Amino acid sequence: MNATSPFDLSGRSVLVTGATGYLGQEMARALARSGAHVLVNGRDKARCAALADTLKAEGLTAQEAAFDIRDDDEVDTFFTNFDASPLACLINNAYAGGGGTIQTASLDAFRTSYDVAVVSAQRLIMAALPHLKATVAKFGDASIINLASMYGLVSPDPRNYATPEGTNPPFYGAAKAALVQYTRYAACELGGDGIRVNALAPGPFPQTNVQRDAPEFVAQLAQKTPLGRVGKAHEIGGPVVFLASPASSFVTGSTLRADGGWTAW
Repeated sequence: MNATSPFDLSGRSVLVTGATGYLGQEMARALARSGAHVLVNGRDKARCAALADTLKAEGLTAQEAAFDIRDDDEVDTFFTNFDASPLACLINNAYAGGGGTIQTASLDAFRTSYDVAVVSAQRLIMAALPHLKATVAKFGDASIINLASMYGLVSPDPRNYATPEGTNPPFYGAAKAALVQYTRYAACELGGDGIRVNALAPGPFPQTNVQRDAPEFVAQLAQKTPLGRVGKAHEIGGPVVFLASPASSFVTGSTLRADGGWTAW
């Protein structure tokens, strides 16, 4: 990539939580292709190392950064020992939780969802701040991206789902909506430090096994977007690189919707 490009992340590190997931892998790949040194985070050290090795085999730069984002000590240890290139961006992408409805979901599901999506974002941001501020001092720019969802903005249609257990759950949407509002707070507070904070709200990106095993469901999702199709995993890469890089240097407190227009009508 041309070093003068505003999308260039050469010489900078980006930490991606939940990086070994369906969309997380594509985020990591797109960032690495933009020159970033990608820190591949997840709880499974072997999976993180495998993805880092895959990226390095493509001539990109990455390293395993396995730790539990819900564990104060593990987070503190990682950032205390941080020795990669300047941390230009933190991407809070990790999420945990299954399906359910208001009538079937457990209270523990609500607690876990909120803990991973919102509480852990706060935990990571606080730990990463000294490194992000140092990057601002060196490069003039640093970024935080919180992964929200179209279902943090609108409700799913329960009629699309065959069973309560397979329904996109209320605790997911509630946690993602909280993350959107948290993003606004963080953008206003950290703007004075030169740190931009934005949310990215993906739309329908059904995983490969869902596309294979439930084509009728996928077709229903496609009909709900003005573009008439679901997203392809690699299409998350462009929005992520935009928000992570100086290309979005005057963008903060926003929620970028990568949803094929789902929330436009």
